Order: sequence, then structure tokens, then C-alpha cells
Amino acid sequence: MPDVFLSIGSNIEREKHIPSALRELEERVGSLTVSGVYESEAVGFKGARFYNLVAAFSTELPVSETVKILSEIENNHGRTRDCKKFSSRTLDIDLILYGDEVLQEGKLTLPREDITRYAFVLEPLAEIAPNRKHPVIGETYAELWAKFDKTSVNQWRVGSASDIS
Repeated sequence: MPDVFLSIGSNIEREKHIPSALRELEERVGSLTVSGVYESEAVGFKGARFYNLVAAFSTELPVSETVKILSEIENNHGRTRDCKKFSSRTLDIDLILYGDEVLQEGKLTLPREDITRYAFVLEPLAEIAPNRKHPVIGETYAELWAKFDKTSVNQWRVGSASDIS
């Protein structure tokens, strides 16, 4: 049964949407492992600060069904699809890893490139899966985070998901 990792973020009513999304996700897929919550400046646009975290679970659901569930949870939290890639949002849930699957299907790429591109994805991933290896690069997430260029990183851990609700 593959381990699935998600990057979750919000900068609109984030104290409401993050805990609510985690509850709905747990109801739909079962027990979650959840990183701490990180607050960060908006990346790629000017906007309110985001809360970001990584959540993981094991599933027998196929990738397509998993993505469908994530999209439904986003929609249930007022996510609109007609906005720019870099914009404010109520909820953003991205599938970043599905076991060690390496695939490119339409808009879905696994592992998601955001893992090595953005601190708000890599740091919480390294927190909950430090010894897990990136399926393409072959280094652990702790190693990748240790090597990450943090000179322009503007984020900080604010606590757990239960601390922000």
C-alpha cells in the first residue's frame, strides 16, 4: 500500500480551511501523519501570508481516485479554478508523492517538482519523512533540506494544525 504525501496551503481564512480540510481528508482516507504548520510569505505574487504543511497517509486507492478526492475537498472549501497559478486561495492540496511512483499524466507529475523548488513543501516533508528518499534524485528529504538554499526563505514554523484552529 503506497504512502501518499500532500502539500496543503491556504492564505484565505487559513485558520478555518486548514483544520477543516485535515478533518475531511481523515474522514475520506483514514489516519494522517501531519507536519507542523509553516507560515510563509506568498511566493510569485503579493498577497496574504500562507499556512503550509505536509500530510501523509497510506492508501490502496489509485492515483486518479486520490486526485479526485483532493479536488473535491478543495471545492468543498471554496476553491475556484479560474485564478492564476500564483494567487490567493482558500485551499490548495497538491499530491506531491504517491509511493515511489514516477509519472507524467496530463497536468500530474510525480514526484511533484515543487518538492525541490519550494521551502514550504520541502521543509515540512523533511520533518515527517526525513529518511525517505526522493524516487528520482535518490537523496533523503533531510539531505535535500540540508542542501536547500535558504538565503531567501521567509517562513517559520507556527505550531501544529491543532494550534491554528
